[in-house]
Amino acid sequence: MNSSVPYLIRAINEWILDNNCTPYMVVDATMDDVSVPLAHVKDGQIVLNIGPQAIRNLSISGEYIMFSGRFAGIAHEVYAPIGAVMGIISKENGEGMWFPRDEEPEPTPDGPSPGDLPLEGSSSDGSSAEVTGKKPKKGPPSLKVVK
Repeated sequence: MNSSVPYLIRAINEWILDNNCTPYMVVDATMDDVSVPLAHVKDGQIVLNIGPQAIRNLSISGEYIMFSGRFAGIAHEVYAPIGAVMGIISKENGEGMWFPRDEEPEPTPDGPSPGDLPLEGSSSDGSSAEVTGKKPKKGPPSLKVVK
């Protein structure tokens, strides 16, 4: 299924505007392909006023958000992949929605994803073990009857 995030961004934006409030979008400016005015980035994030009075040509697709805006009087094209959007909230009351951050990277085609590997220093029986990234050999079960 497609990500629900772009649909939620559009819906929350419309809801905020219908209530005569100002929609603010919080973007992770450290992600790849994000194009925002760096002078306004604080702690790796930027808060953008996406109200119709503040920006032009807002486009929210399934892949990205793009618009034109002025920052300290200087025109700038803003572009952010949907995955960089952290939330959309109302300036006036803070209501809106925050989106979960995907911390785990996508699996690579030539290896297991990080979630498939055991945690370092642990094994399924609770003992300490070195993690090599190799799967254990499969063989016949080795259960013993204990009396």
